[in-house]
Amino acid sequence: MVYTIKDVENLSGIKAHTIRIWEQRYSFLKPKRSETNIRYYTTDELKTILSISVLNKHGYKISQIDKMDRDEIFQNVLSLSDTEAKVSVTVNHLLETMIDLDIEHFEKIVNTSINSSRIEKTLLQVIFPFLDKVGILWQSNQINPAQERLVSNIIRQKIIVAIDNLKPKTTSKAKFCLFLPEGEYHEISILFVNFLFKQKGINTIYLGANIPFEELNTIVEIKKPDYLYTHLTTAGEDFNFEHFINLFHNAFPAIKTIISGRIASSYEKEIPQNISFIKSINELKEFISGL
Repeated sequence: MVYTIKDVENLSGIKAHTIRIWEQRYSFLKPKRSETNIRYYTTDELKTILSISVLNKHGYKISQIDKMDRDEIFQNVLSLSDTEAKVSVTVNHLLETMIDLDIEHFEKIVNTSINSSRIEKTLLQVIFPFLDKVGILWQSNQINPAQERLVSNIIRQKIIVAIDNLKPKTTSKAKFCLFLPEGEYHEISILFVNFLFKQKGINTIYLGANIPFEELNTIVEIKKPDYLYTHLTTAGEDFNFEHFINLFHNAFPAIKTIISGRIASSYEKEIPQNISFIKSINELKEFISGL
């Protein structure tokens, strides 16, 4: 697998201009060139740049790093003690193990983080930043669907276990129906929302991913939830968000529909009164606290 300088910039946070300067001045980066003279980077080079970005961000000068061999770079990364640095290292390690399809190591990293920080903190500080990087690879066609599916299933299983381990309690009369619409398969965020609701003692009806509207309508008629909640990441190529909003506004006028996710965060038009957006984890937590 090879990566463009734009891929490397997005994944490491280092500007392409800076990467080019490093290549000219130092020896740790030696990208190859295509027949049309375009830079490209191997998986090993990507791993090196990810490590260098962490070291540089946490006090190491590039001139120092240039004197290290590859093993020294990785050892110095592992020796970082700052909490923020450790989180960055963990996120990068997850990315590397996913690229290598080293699923056993991936799960071990996730388990270690959960055991030391608990599931909620692991998801917020490690898993979601990791998934952002996966999204970058997905957008540039640098990830195999099998890679994403394997790691997503591991994360999904961890959240389900965490939900099962919660002590049953009910602190709110509100009933939520959680679902992803037809064509939306990215289930981790909505599972996490379910975890937060259950943790708070809020009743949920969890339907999962790729739910046709007709099935949702049947559930609403039978279970009569107070709220509908969905999280939109991609929702398919033919998805029309404005049509989606109007559909739910007209079909469920007496039910509040709450939408979170990337699509909702970037929508700027006026929305009906029975539709609301949650644009950040802090907004979600404030909303749950107010129930």
